[in-house]
Amino acid sequence: MTNIPRLLGAAIIAAPLAGCISLKTPEKPIDINLNVTIRQEVVVRLQRDVETLINQNPQAFPQQKKP
Repeated sequence: MTNIPRLLGAAIIAAPLAGCISLKTPEKPIDINLNVTIRQEVVVRLQRDVETLINQNPQAFPQQKKP
């Protein structure tokens, strides 16, 4: 029963602030662009696959010697 005066006091203090709070939806939709992250992941994955393929089949991909 000792919490009732505290809750009543908090309600009295918060009552005038209730009129100041307003929520409004944005006029434009939120746009999140994730293309950069997805493309980067695909390029890295393909690069690793190609390196593995070259290392497993060196006769199919002869290396040119630098002069």
